[in-house]
Amino acid sequence: MSSGNDPECKLIRPAQAYDGKQGFSYVEGISAETTGSTGIAMMLLTVPPGGRAKAHLHEAHETAIYVLSGEATTYWGAELENATVTRAGDMFYIPAGVPHLPVNTGTEPCSAIIARTDPREQESVVLLPELDGVVPN
Repeated sequence: MSSGNDPECKLIRPAQAYDGKQGFSYVEGISAETTGSTGIAMMLLTVPPGGRAKAHLHEAHETAIYVLSGEATTYWGAELENATVTRAGDMFYIPAGVPHLPVNTGTEPCSAIIARTDPREQESVVLLPELDGVVPN
């Protein structure tokens, strides 16, 4: 029996897209705005071939990525000196505060589910324009 104040499960059928500070368009999913979540956000991202984000980090929030299709290279580190290629079926973890810049280096769109410990998702994004030119186009 519910008291009326119990938390409720919520179904989200993603339909709306929004533009993130990072330069990508995300399909809305789980967030403080859509469900009232307090500790997590989850969204869908599809990056066209050659698409790239702006260099950025997420202050105090971790990111987990599951690649559904395609492939991307994420440059990461203080000077974006590291590169990790992710492909369909891979999971990738980005610790809080780590600068990164993902690029779709493949010939197909790259789609991924992204989960972040920031329920407001865009609030913790810090752009790092001084690193944008480190990774060639």
